[in-house]
Amino acid sequence: MTDAARPTVADAMVLHGARTDHVLIRDDEGHCAGIVTRDQLTAHSAQPWYTEATRVRDIPHDCSPFARPDMPLSEAEATMRERSLAVWPVVDDDGVALGVLTLGPNQRTAA
Repeated sequence: MTDAARPTVADAMVLHGARTDHVLIRDDEGHCAGIVTRDQLTAHSAQPWYTEATRVRDIPHDCSPFARPDMPLSEAEATMRERSLAVWPVVDDDGVALGVLTLGPNQRTAA
């Protein structure tokens, strides 16, 4: 941790495995374009016009602005609560996803 008194997003960021409830979406240049949750994928695939050829990034999803690794953690948590986000992508200066930030169970807001 960089500074115990002022943790940053990079200190709390976690990388999720294949059993995650969300997917990070990249644009054609490889930059983070947003995040899609399992619920959004399920709702989208239930539509009568859905086909297997639908691109994940075409599903309505949560978009930027994203967290930065040097952002104070308290600011990131406040932003997540304001935007009702349980998961928030963390990107570098080039817009490349580094991982995600999640709110702890006792910090989650009602969505």
